[in-house]
Amino acid sequence: MRNWVNRKWINGSVVLIARHGKIVFYKAHGYNDPATKEPLDKNGIFRVASQTKALTTVAVMMLWEEGKFALDDPVSKFIPSFANQNVLATFNAKDTTYTTVPAKRSVTIRDLLTHTSGLGYPSIGPPAESAIYAKSKLTGGVGVKGQTLADAMTRLGRLPLFFQPGEQWKYGLNMDLLGYLVEKWSGMNLEEFFTKRICQPLGMKDTYFNVPAEKATRLVNFFQGDSAGTIKRQASVFGGALDMNYPCQQHAYFSGGGGMSSTVYDYAVFLQMLLNGGTYNGIRLLARNTVRLMTMNQIGDLNPNVGDHALDNKFGFGFLVISENGSRFTPSQVGTYSWGGVFSTSYWVDPKEDMLVLIYRQMWGPYVVNTDKAFKPLVYQAIND
Repeated sequence: MRNWVNRKWINGSVVLIARHGKIVFYKAHGYNDPATKEPLDKNGIFRVASQTKALTTVAVMMLWEEGKFALDDPVSKFIPSFANQNVLATFNAKDTTYTTVPAKRSVTIRDLLTHTSGLGYPSIGPPAESAIYAKSKLTGGVGVKGQTLADAMTRLGRLPLFFQPGEQWKYGLNMDLLGYLVEKWSGMNLEEFFTKRICQPLGMKDTYFNVPAEKATRLVNFFQGDSAGTIKRQASVFGGALDMNYPCQQHAYFSGGGGMSSTVYDYAVFLQMLLNGGTYNGIRLLARNTVRLMTMNQIGDLNPNVGDHALDNKFGFGFLVISENGSRFTPSQVGTYSWGGVFSTSYWVDPKEDMLVLIYRQMWGPYVVNTDKAFKPLVYQAIND
């Protein structure tokens, strides 16, 4: 970690490793502000982005255990705009018009949990997706102002799918939609549900959609490296579209796909609950067989299409799952499950080793891309030694 900071591959990082329920490594290296040499605090609050998806998945499965829905229920049972959906057939880039064909079947809750629904992702998808979603003012869910989650997800149901449900795997707005369904099933908004049903029971005291003012100084700075290796603090990203102070700007649009901020320690507690089969410190959130469902292959012969070697692995409910074929590329064993966030936060949970690993960095760019490949073997070697 120190070497990578010195090489300017990263500006700073926090790593936590736990095995057999005990923390064996928990350190920060680097700087929160290299100009002043302010060190990065291991208790810093990071923007965990798509790591929000795991909390949403747990919320969904808690409500499934309570009988609020069946996994193969159509989404239209709960959100009428998803009835009689169509699938994109052709798209004209010149005027953004398109044609559709009828969907062969309805999108189900299971489709959303496995990213096999046909939904796309604004801005990060191909031109047709980005254009169609932009025209309807649909976003990736982070830093959204001037609209509600209910209105956005209702509009989403009226737009075309990008493939027939169940026929492909594609990263999309599935978890944002599930977050809205959690609100409908529970009678709470997603922030309230996460706080009351997940974070407070587990003792996660630093995990928020809205970081409180008294903790705002703990939000880590964010940096981006350029091709020359220059590391610069970023006030905004994505061409200025997202203010990086968004966690401290009070809002009521709760993105189940990417809106949370948290600490390495808090998120490790959450992962330990899963590794324990749904329980932590005497508090049970899920049955162990529900966790089994979440962390096994749920997509059959399909393959994910994100990340290194993803096509050789599988997907459960909300997690990438290492397969026998995929395990040949890294020290991750069969059954290891993982995900991460766009702002360079990553985790792996290895049930066979009874181990979890979290790596949170405060920058992304050309020098961040390959650090996971370098770091994971070192972590496993240290544990084995």
